[in-house]
Amino acid sequence: MADVALRAGVSHQTVSRVINGSDSVRPETRERVLAAMRELDYRPNSLARALVTGRSRTLGVVSFDTTLYGPASTLFGIERAAHAQGYFVNIVSVTSLDRDLVLGAVEQLHGQGVEGILLITPQERAVEALVHLPPGLPVVAVEAGPEKSVPVVTVDQVEGAAAATRHLLELGHRTVWHIAGPADWLEAQQRVDGWMAALTAAGASPPPLLTGDWSARSGYELGQRLAGLRDATAIFAANDQMALGVLRAMHEAGRDVPGTVSVVGFDDIPEAQFFTPPLTTVHQDFNEVGRQSLMLLLDEIGAGARSATRVVVPPALKVRDSTAPPGD
Repeated sequence: MADVALRAGVSHQTVSRVINGSDSVRPETRERVLAAMRELDYRPNSLARALVTGRSRTLGVVSFDTTLYGPASTLFGIERAAHAQGYFVNIVSVTSLDRDLVLGAVEQLHGQGVEGILLITPQERAVEALVHLPPGLPVVAVEAGPEKSVPVVTVDQVEGAAAATRHLLELGHRTVWHIAGPADWLEAQQRVDGWMAALTAAGASPPPLLTGDWSARSGYELGQRLAGLRDATAIFAANDQMALGVLRAMHEAGRDVPGTVSVVGFDDIPEAQFFTPPLTTVHQDFNEVGRQSLMLLLDEIGAGARSATRVVVPPALKVRDSTAPPGD
């Protein structure tokens, strides 16, 4: 910094103000300092800056090792939002979301000097870990989390599932079968709640609940069972991959979609509109989830205190060609 100051003909303090983005430096002086930095190939030491300012400009994210579209898209949305605000992101992926692994990941990130941590916690086992987080650490739970414990940003899963179910009922189907996600996933539980609430509100009798594992294979295998039931005219799958499996099972069984059976998914993966037929599904705005999560965490860092704020991002039903009134 002394070399830069000498080359630019300014004080050491002026160089420091330019590096830290101060508005008190005149534009021509700032440009002279930046030119000197380029000429000398000077790069500020981020660790030294963090020691001086107390700000690392780094956030931590605890996720888990998965290729599932929802959690992966949420992580991408968080990264985009953080970079837009000038923050770096350190990610720790755990093999499962049990309490000890989550708390261990939090401690690892805390030791790296992150200013706050976002936790992508869609499974029931992670909830206990959120309750036992260090009290002074700014944290936000993303996708799901316990009420009144930590700030949470989530999509309204109940309303998304209810909208999918209502759509099928309003087309004239007498009831809607549901292929749920794994029982230990909070989002799967909430989608079951939304499905059941919509059926109850319409006075429709709920058929037996079927449970998959989010994979297209599980949707295919359960779809084979439903293909043999002629009164199964409407199916709501808890994600688009399982809906894809249902579509194949119906095709192999000679059940026309949407002629004899309508199918709705959840997530609105990029490929959904290219399925045969294009899939009616519930869209989740993962970029908005990432932005809201990041802004809530920055608010918490700025306030120096943990809130119990809960931000709910609305879903949107995307109606395509896989749904229609029941055939004769």
